[in-house]
Amino acid sequence: MQRYFVKESNSEGRFIISGEDHHHIVRVMRMFVGNHIICVIDDERSAECVIVKITDEEIEVEVVQWLESSSELPINVTIVSGLPKGDKLEWIIQKGTELGAQTFIPFTSARSIVKLDEKKAGKKLERWQKIAKEAAEQAHRTVIPRVESPKSLQAIIEHGRHFDVKCIAYEEKSKQGEASAFKKALSSLNKGQSLLFVFGPEGGLTAEEVTLMEKNGFVSCGLGPRILRTETAPLYVLSAVSYYFELME
Repeated sequence: MQRYFVKESNSEGRFIISGEDHHHIVRVMRMFVGNHIICVIDDERSAECVIVKITDEEIEVEVVQWLESSSELPINVTIVSGLPKGDKLEWIIQKGTELGAQTFIPFTSARSIVKLDEKKAGKKLERWQKIAKEAAEQAHRTVIPRVESPKSLQAIIEHGRHFDVKCIAYEEKSKQGEASAFKKALSSLNKGQSLLFVFGPEGGLTAEEVTLMEKNGFVSCGLGPRILRTETAPLYVLSAVSYYFELME
């Protein structure tokens, strides 16, 4: 069954779907009254629903049964990416959502070639959030990850104060054969806690950026002996978090 995130409710057990999701249900999926879908609401609950009414603007659905299963990572992971070129950030958001990330924050690194002004950033943010929503529906998430507007490194450092563990993907650690910092970071976390992970753009983070973050409690981690692309490294980390907290039990 198709999955949709809903916000509006006209009564207990009934929801209203409009906008792009209305178009998708009626024009793309060609559904009718009596068809079943999955609806996810703001408190992370999901329910199997039946379509009871379709108008030109809205679809009304009624809950058939509430679903108990959860597909969310037991660790709240925020991915911070130095602004990369092209559509790489879109790839990170789409695949990172599938792998369970809760939040994505782009930041302007010293080696970021891409520079976004306020107008471009606003349009980009809308697109990024839409990508996260669609990926969350496809992956059967009960949460749509939040995509924040681009921030400075100093803002990232301040933001990091709210996290239980904060790490930096630093390729120099991989070159030096470091293999334990990431494992130690994961083992220090308990379910329900939060992890902030920073990744550089194509050229990587500068030594000055890494030093500044380390002085503010960030831990530099190697991600194995191979050097990963800026769009690959976040997916490696999310996969490792899933394996450690979901599959090793």
